[in-house]
Amino acid sequence: MGEFGSKGKRVIFNAADGGQGLAGDLSIQKCDFKITMNNNNHHTEEISTERLMVRRGQPFSITVRFSAPIRSYLQQLKRTFLIVQTGSHPSKADGTQTEFPISSLRDQKRWSAALEEWDPCFWTISVNTPANAPIGQYTLILHASKTYCLLGNFTLLFNPWCQDDEVFLANEAQRQEYVLNQEGVIYWGTENAVLAQPWDFGQFEEDIVDICFTLLDVGERHQGKGQTQRMNPIYICRTVAAMLNCNEFRGILTECGTGQYYKGTPPSKWLGSSPILRQWIASQCKPVRYGQCWVFAAVMCSVLRCLGIPTRVVTGFTWAHNTNSCLSVDEYYDEDGTLLTQDKSAHVWTFHVWNECWMARADLLPEYSGWQALDATCQEKSKGPSFCGPAPVQAIKEGDTEVDYDVCYFFAAINAKCQVWIQKADDTLKPGLGGTKYTGNNISTKSVGSERCEDITHNYKYPAGSLQEKEALNKACRKIKKLKTISSSSETQFSSTPSALEEPVNLFIHLQSESSLLLGQDVPLSIEVFNHSGGEKATHLVLGAQSLHYNGVPITQLWKEEFHFTLKNNEAKNLQVFLPYSQYRKELGENHLLRLTAMLRDEDSFYIYFAQEEISICDPPLTIEFPENRVQYQPSTAKISLLNPLTEPLEKCVIVVAGRGLIYRQRKYRLGSVQPKSTQQLQIPFTPTQAGPRRLTVHLTCLQLQNLKSYKTIDIAAA
Repeated sequence: MGEFGSKGKRVIFNAADGGQGLAGDLSIQKCDFKITMNNNNHHTEEISTERLMVRRGQPFSITVRFSAPIRSYLQQLKRTFLIVQTGSHPSKADGTQTEFPISSLRDQKRWSAALEEWDPCFWTISVNTPANAPIGQYTLILHASKTYCLLGNFTLLFNPWCQDDEVFLANEAQRQEYVLNQEGVIYWGTENAVLAQPWDFGQFEEDIVDICFTLLDVGERHQGKGQTQRMNPIYICRTVAAMLNCNEFRGILTECGTGQYYKGTPPSKWLGSSPILRQWIASQCKPVRYGQCWVFAAVMCSVLRCLGIPTRVVTGFTWAHNTNSCLSVDEYYDEDGTLLTQDKSAHVWTFHVWNECWMARADLLPEYSGWQALDATCQEKSKGPSFCGPAPVQAIKEGDTEVDYDVCYFFAAINAKCQVWIQKADDTLKPGLGGTKYTGNNISTKSVGSERCEDITHNYKYPAGSLQEKEALNKACRKIKKLKTISSSSETQFSSTPSALEEPVNLFIHLQSESSLLLGQDVPLSIEVFNHSGGEKATHLVLGAQSLHYNGVPITQLWKEEFHFTLKNNEAKNLQVFLPYSQYRKELGENHLLRLTAMLRDEDSFYIYFAQEEISICDPPLTIEFPENRVQYQPSTAKISLLNPLTEPLEKCVIVVAGRGLIYRQRKYRLGSVQPKSTQQLQIPFTPTQAGPRRLTVHLTCLQLQNLKSYKTIDIAAA
C-alpha cells in the first residue's frame, strides 16, 4: 500500500467494499465512485461498467457516506486529506504519490479536491487530476488525523478531450475514430491496387486495459525504469513499440516474414488484437507466434487507443526497408528476370504498415506537433533500438532528418531511389536500363467515420517534381554532408543520392498488366518495344513472373517466356502474352502478389533494358447479407455466400465469424468442399446485444485459400 509520513506504515481501513472504517473523527460507511456517471463523462463506459476509469485533466466525483453524522464539517474538513498513489513503490519524491486537502475550490493544474455537496451523513467530493499526471492504476485513500481509509481504486488514462493534455485532439469526429473506434481497416496489396482487410482493435474489451498496463510494467522492468515517466506520451509510445516485437526484450509477437509458421498462427489468420494480447498474458508473457508488420501496427493501435493516445494504422506502398537511412537502394536480378536476395530479405517491400499517433511535441519546435510516425517492425539500425519513432510527420515531409526520433529512417524509406542491376552468368553486373523505381508513391489510411481509403501521401511528401520536394531533398543532403564533416568516422547515419547512370537512348520497353485480377484468371501481359537507335537492332526479350511475400522476398519463379526479333529503326513491336492460371495456382503465397518482369537485351551492344510490374490476385467474392430490420435483442440471421470461380473444388473450407455486439467471441463452421463454378451459402443466426453500427467479419480458409476475409457494417436499432 505504500508508506505515509516518516514513521512507517499506517493502519488502512477499507471503505471501498461497503465496510466501515475510521478516519480520525470520521466513521466511513461506504464510498460511491459514481462509476456510471464518471465513466460516461470520461468516455470510458465501454471499457468498464464496474470499475472507475477516468481521463487526466478532467474532474470526477465520489460520495463518501458516514455511519455517524458529522456535526462540524468545516473543522473536520481542515484536517482531512486525500492521497492518490500508483505503482509498486509509490513516492512523493517521484510524483507517484500525492497528498492534497479537500477544500471549497479545485485547482485545475494539480491534484486537488473540492466539496460539491455535503450534509451530516455524506460528502460529495470532486477530484481533479492534472493533465500531466502519470497514467496508471491508482489507489485513493482518505487521510484524517493519523488514520487512513482506503476508498477504492481507479485507472487514469490520457485525455484527448482535454486541451492541456499533450494528446489533445480538437476534432470530435477524429476522437471518435482514433480513440473510441474498435473496428478498423488495414490496407495491403500494391500501390495501383489497394486492398482492404478488416481488423478488430478491441481496445475496450474486458481485461485489455489491464493487459496494456502489464505490458508497460514488463517493458519498464526490462529497461530498468519505473513508472515516473508515464505522464509522457512519447515515453509510452516508445515503451509499447519496444514491447511489440520480441527482438526488443521478451516482446508480445515473434516476427516471421518467410511463410514458415512452425507451431504458431500465420499472421494472415489473425482477425483482431485481443486474442494476441490474451494469449501473451495467458502464456506468462511469452511471445506469440506470429506477426508481420500489419499485425504489429494493429496491436500497437489497440494498446495506444486503450491508453488514450489517438492512433491510426498507415500503409505505405513500395517501401525501402533496412536501408540504414540510405536514399539509394539496389535490386539484383539474374538474366531470367528472377529477383536475387540475400538472407531472405529484400530492400524494397511491396507494402509496409506502421502507426501514426497524435501528440504535442514539447521537446521539439511547435510545428512538429501533430501526427507522429511510429514503427514497431524491426529495422537494422547503426545505433539505438530496432523500432522507429515517434517521428513528426511534418519533419519527414520537410526533410528535417536530424529531428528525434528516427526521422531519417522514415524519410529514406519513402524517398529512396531503387536501381536495378542484372547479374550475368559470369557474376558481372549490368545496369537494368529504364528499371529505376521510386518509393513512397502511395501512403494510405482509413478515413474518419467511414470505411473509405484516404490517401495521405501529401502529409509525408510534396508533389513529385515540385520545387518543395527538391528543397526537402536538398535540405536532407546538406544535413548529411554536415554530419560527414563533423564526424570522425567514415560511416554516417545517412547516405546521399548517387549520381544517375547515363542511359543510352536506343531502345524503349514498356510492360503493362491489369493491376488486380480474380483468382483463376490468366494474367494478360502487354509489352511494347520501340527502336529509336537510328539503325536496325537484333533483340532478345525474356518475360518472367515471380510470386512474392509482402516484404519483397520472392517465393519462386513461376513462369518464363523468351522471344527473339529484329527491329528496324523507329519500328515498334507489340506483344500480348498470357501467364496461365495453371502456372501460378500452387505457389501464389498468402499475400497473392506477383511480380512481372520484362528484360530486353540489345544483342549488338549488350545493353539490357528492364521493366517490372507488381499485381494483386484477388480472392473470390464472399458476400454477407442481412435482413432489412435489425433490432437489439431480437434474433436474426445473416446469409454468407461463397462463389468458387475455379475449375477445381475448394476443399476443406472452414469459416470463422466474429462481430462485437452481434456474436460472442468467434464461431467456426466447417463447409467441406465447394464445387467448381458454384455458390455455397451459410446461414448465421445471431442476436444483437448492442445498438448502433456493428460489423460482422467472415474469414474463410481452405486448401487453396488462406486469407479470404469479408466484412459488412450494419445499423442495429435500439430496443
